[in-house]
Amino acid sequence: MKKKLVAALLAATMTLGLLAGCGSSGDTSSSGDAASSGSSSEAGASGEVDTSKEVELVMYVISDRPAGQDIVDENINAILKEKLNCTLKINWIGWAEYAQKYPLLFSSGEEFDMAYCAGWLGFTSLAQRGAFMALDEMLPTYAPDNYAMQSESALQQATVNDKLYAVPTLLPTYTSYGSIYRGDIAAEAGITDTIDTFEEVEQFADYVVANHPEMEAIDQYSAGPELSLVWTRMNGLMDVDSNIRYLFCDPSEEHPTVKALYDLDGAVEFYQMCKNWSDKGYWSKSALADTDSQKTQNGKAAMRFHNIDSWSGLTVLHPEWDFQFGTMTSDVAHLPYTQDCMVISNTSKNPERALAFWNLVTTDQEVYDAFYYGVLGTSYELNDEGQFTVLDTDLYATSAMWAARTLDLNRNQAGVPESYDTIRAGWEETIKEGVGSEKFTGFVMDTSSISTEVAACTNARQQYGWPLELGYTEDVEASIEEYRTAMQAAGIDTVIEECQKQLDAYLAGLE
Repeated sequence: MKKKLVAALLAATMTLGLLAGCGSSGDTSSSGDAASSGSSSEAGASGEVDTSKEVELVMYVISDRPAGQDIVDENINAILKEKLNCTLKINWIGWAEYAQKYPLLFSSGEEFDMAYCAGWLGFTSLAQRGAFMALDEMLPTYAPDNYAMQSESALQQATVNDKLYAVPTLLPTYTSYGSIYRGDIAAEAGITDTIDTFEEVEQFADYVVANHPEMEAIDQYSAGPELSLVWTRMNGLMDVDSNIRYLFCDPSEEHPTVKALYDLDGAVEFYQMCKNWSDKGYWSKSALADTDSQKTQNGKAAMRFHNIDSWSGLTVLHPEWDFQFGTMTSDVAHLPYTQDCMVISNTSKNPERALAFWNLVTTDQEVYDAFYYGVLGTSYELNDEGQFTVLDTDLYATSAMWAARTLDLNRNQAGVPESYDTIRAGWEETIKEGVGSEKFTGFVMDTSSISTEVAACTNARQQYGWPLELGYTEDVEASIEEYRTAMQAAGIDTVIEECQKQLDAYLAGLE
């Protein structure tokens, strides 16, 4: 019954604006069963929403409130009043406080309707604890157009304990990581091929060290290195969970085996390469104490490793530096569609109207533009190609409700290279459902039973793994053994056992 994402969406021009880009208690079925019955006073006999009474919908997002939000609110609410006889109030949980405040939101008993959610915000755990209403019946009834565009995989990912607890994003995102580098410096060095291998990275970085002492060759800072993620994805491996990026498996195997990073084939040689790069001076010896996350953007670093959207953002900010992107992932797949999703709170008094609003914002260009980009001529402008430009980033950029992004409605930011769409379209052509990493797009780890061990392993990785990955060692093999010992003391064997168990169960469910 659940429809696949229509082919026209994937064949259409792929557009993506700049990315901004982890409970409560109770019976998981109690609130959901009542909500999904469509018994609210707003539900008409035909399933249509009764809009005769004006209501205020309350939404929570994760971000710092923009200075110009009042102007945006006034504009979108005028449109919503006319089209759905409702208004929208957005509440903000700031970046400095979300880790503590977001889980409390669903245990406080506060009445609100919608919230942004994601894996990194604990979607699965919160769903299991009854934080959200079940949408199995309500989504196709009150947001039928949105529902018709959802893929089977996306709906599966949003389902916990056989109940649908979120509306997944309708904008595909990808696992691909790669090199983002200064094209002007590459041209200066005589490098004409796309930099998408470690050998080519080394050639570029050697030139930067020798000729541009004013900048780091490779951007590294206190958030931790990305090198191991690039290395594993270059070799076709898959990280088991976005919050457990020290465990990997080979998705091409019939029965993939979960392994720690340091136990992978070639790990010693990888860490030796990292030490060689550190000794050559590709990054600072004090990178883990460096809190500057904008070095590439500000001309203090010539290269970083990240995704295609980070690249597109840099090309808009600095077209004069001719930033290039080299794909360094051999098996590109979709990221989970619950990476960005919208949930209905179990305290909502207007779930039908909230879903009708969501149907509208994800299918109506006027409503989408007003909600996501703001006020035309005040917060953004459009060029002849329909691309947007933010007029004052201090006033308003784009919405923090990233789950609303929809392939057909989303706009590129002016200045994004044409190759951005070409690269994404190429990935869509090569991705095959049920093959390689794509087979595991719907796999979501439940770490509730191993949360203590996961936290301890994460700390051990940061204390021992990050310095090793940055080459801060005199003896690579001795440091690997020290890292392994710390991870074993933290409970890595328990984490691996649970990850393997859940991975095997997921595969068995696909048979």
